Amino acid sequence: MMKWSIVQLQKFKKNGIQFDKTVPFDHLKERDHQIRSISPIRIVGNVDLDSKKVTFHLHITGEMVLPSSRTLRDVHFPIDIRTTEIFVQDSTGEDWEEQENIHPIQGEMIDLTPIIEELILIEIPIQVYNEKDDQIPTEQKKGVDWEFIQDPDRLNEKRVDPRLADLANFFHQEKDE
Repeated sequence: MMKWSIVQLQKFKKNGIQFDKTVPFDHLKERDHQIRSISPIRIVGNVDLDSKKVTFHLHITGEMVLPSSRTLRDVHFPIDIRTTEIFVQDSTGEDWEEQENIHPIQGEMIDLTPIIEELILIEIPIQVYNEKDDQIPTEQKKGVDWEFIQDPDRLNEKRVDPRLADLANFFHQEKDE
């Protein structure tokens, strides 16, 4: 998918490499079951090479469909990631450990696929909301012993739980006697 050999990259050392690929990442649905669908991911970037490192400047775009945290309806969540990933031959000579996005080159190939997968999975928010969820008719915002409240004034209201209403009356009766 997104693999280059070191020999292949060395051929373009002088001018660098530019690429624009669209790659399917449907297999991410198996890694995170929250992903209902994912569009093919477009990866645009360029590669800079020098004697110690290979630097990938990436722009990753696409779209995932995730469940709304409130209603479980589909929410189309855009993916738009800009990152710089650096691969180094020998990480012992420099202070590479202190820098982010540094990866050791293992073997003769550089594979961006696992890095792109992780970047996409990290983008998934803990809670996903759809603007249409706030426009749900009032009758769909209530159920047995529950109600979805958006009005801040109503959130602070003191209400008695209907299951404890008789208990509240018990203390009033005791004072009257």
